[in-house]
Amino acid sequence: MFHPQFKLLTLILVYIFLIQPTYSNEIKIKITGNERVSAETIKMFGSITPDIEVNAQKTNNILKKLYESNFFEDVSISFENNILLINVKEKPIIIDINYNGVKNKELRQIISENRILKPRSSFDEVSLRKDQNKILSSLKGSGYYFAVINSKIQKLDNNKLNIIYDINLGEKSKIKRITFIGDKIFKDKKLRNIIISEEYKFWKFISGRKFLNKDIINLDMRLLKNFYLNKGYKNVEINSSFAKLINENEFELIFNIVPKNKIYFNNIDLVLPSDFKSEVFKDIYEMFEELKGEPFSLATQEIIINKIEIISLAEQFESPKILIDENITENKLDLQFLIKESEKLYVDKINIFGNNVTLESVIRNQLLLDEGDPYNEILYTKSINRIKSLNFFKETNAEIIDNENGNKTINILVEEKPTGEIALGAGAGTNGATIGFSVKENNFLGKGINLVNSIKLSEDSVKGKFNIKNPNYKNSDKSVNFGIQALEIDRLSAFGYKTNKTGFSFGTGFEYLNDLNLNINVENFYEKITTDGSASVLQKTQEGNYWDSFLELDFDYDKRNQRYDTNAGFRNFYSIKLPVISDTNTLSNSLNYKYFTELYDNNITTASLMVLTANSVSGENIKLSERLFVPGYKLRGFENGKIGPKDGNDFIGGNFVSSANITTTLPQILSNYQNLDIVLFFDAANVWGVDYSSSIDDGSAIRSSLGFAVDWSTAVGPLTFSFAQPLLKENTDVTETFRFNLGTTF
Repeated sequence: MFHPQFKLLTLILVYIFLIQPTYSNEIKIKITGNERVSAETIKMFGSITPDIEVNAQKTNNILKKLYESNFFEDVSISFENNILLINVKEKPIIIDINYNGVKNKELRQIISENRILKPRSSFDEVSLRKDQNKILSSLKGSGYYFAVINSKIQKLDNNKLNIIYDINLGEKSKIKRITFIGDKIFKDKKLRNIIISEEYKFWKFISGRKFLNKDIINLDMRLLKNFYLNKGYKNVEINSSFAKLINENEFELIFNIVPKNKIYFNNIDLVLPSDFKSEVFKDIYEMFEELKGEPFSLATQEIIINKIEIISLAEQFESPKILIDENITENKLDLQFLIKESEKLYVDKINIFGNNVTLESVIRNQLLLDEGDPYNEILYTKSINRIKSLNFFKETNAEIIDNENGNKTINILVEEKPTGEIALGAGAGTNGATIGFSVKENNFLGKGINLVNSIKLSEDSVKGKFNIKNPNYKNSDKSVNFGIQALEIDRLSAFGYKTNKTGFSFGTGFEYLNDLNLNINVENFYEKITTDGSASVLQKTQEGNYWDSFLELDFDYDKRNQRYDTNAGFRNFYSIKLPVISDTNTLSNSLNYKYFTELYDNNITTASLMVLTANSVSGENIKLSERLFVPGYKLRGFENGKIGPKDGNDFIGGNFVSSANITTTLPQILSNYQNLDIVLFFDAANVWGVDYSSSIDDGSAIRSSLGFAVDWSTAVGPLTFSFAQPLLKENTDVTETFRFNLGTTF
């Protein structure tokens, strides 16, 4: 028998644990304090439903979600008599944001980007402080390191307000000096030519590179690192770049460079999947043998990867992936390129964000993958690199999202940047003075079209040019161009004639074979030739007006290891102009070949050959303006244009020109002079042929000279001067032992 008290205790426990009432089906929700945000929206923000179970954890979650909505300054929650009472205090709404003191539209756009607080959004003090710091950072990134910002709140009716930023920009921070420290190996002169930033000079009123700019400095660091990587310094560190205040608004920009040991290629191998054919990679294996013992180069490594990719895609390996295994022992690098066949997946969607100027079609034209294609890691990487190479965007980022079906979605995010350029330059030297001005737009109307307007003046010529170019016409990987040109050359005092040419051209260009580019152009010009009393009788017969149309074919075979500071490979350029409509029917040929090599560390040696011809296919005399002269830089030691055939006192040029040149740098001479380079050179050339008279000596004889040149980076600009001793010459030639040229930009 149970005791009666025990029975009572049991009934109480059952009531507590089994019969405790719940309110999930009876709860009422009451919201107060809201003016703009509706009660239903608040319920949605807080995930509040009538059947919610109210407890401490649920209450905290509701509070957290409502604050995260960023609409409320204060939220309180209470629960009494089955009523969930939510009282809110809404944040003020921002009507407008004003930036006082900033008139430049481009700068206003920069400081207003990526702000937390925007018109029609809710206001809070924390976000205001964060935005103010972001604006200061953006201004510093644009060169305004001493800008001061005061923010004010202008309260309006109905819990609304305006934000006012009073900005005192101050003067832009200038780069007074650029210094390279550390065991940098290379001279300051060479390193300055690599980076974008430049030292401030009072006459540089156009260039924006003279101001301290965070984005440009970051680009400088990348350029320096790539330069060292291509020179064998695989482990180089650009430890820091910082600006030291010198004067009131002038800084010293300092780059700290630690190149470490120079690394050389050693054993290189290619590991293929079992179903890949090794014989199709024969050229790759041969390249590996040639590279053994050569200095490491990032550009060379990328060439290898590119060749592997081309072969893999040509053999229709749909989903290859290239991995690189590296092993460095002392200063020797063993490389292993592993090709792996990844799982066959497809691209469901490609999204592009951030292109508020550039048309989406321009970006998609760079993609080698399309929606519905099998996903290919190689093509994906090449596509992103092609977008970056457009140079339209400040940033280009991409992400790959794995979809539920196993396929891929590719999101590409770009950030636009200004794509226009204004340039002004001038030069003076032994051969006279020149000045040039150009305006460029690389992304006209966001269509990826290049526009160039330029004018160049020298002592004997004026040249104006307008050119428009679509580098990827209708996604064909072929460029299309159109140009208008006006040219006046006054050689009355030196050669007895003057010519005025006006006309237009159009054409196309594309990669015909690997590393071989073909350009096809049609040129149409109206030309007027006049002579003076000093001209010979035969020269005067060529006075008159001419209309010429030519078909020009250019073949450019480029096997250089890199475009800038080339130290290996060669480039072979051949051009032919075929007469279509012409009074003289002149056929012109031009061949330029240049070979590069490195005989020892930091040395660059070149050997070049040039051949020019101009002859009438119908036996006519070519025009005075079509006659050929040896370019001054191809034959130092002689005055420009003052060798070869003469008609009376005038040097008339020839129908044929040839030259051979050898140059080698001498980095060990004056190695402590950071802004000076010495070059030793040998030049040889000939110009001959007079088609309009058999009585004139054609002047055929080889001229040659030996000398040295000094390239000096002065405070004004690059100064080049050369001393040359003629070795072979003719009695009629005019020699010139010393030559100089000084140039600058504004």
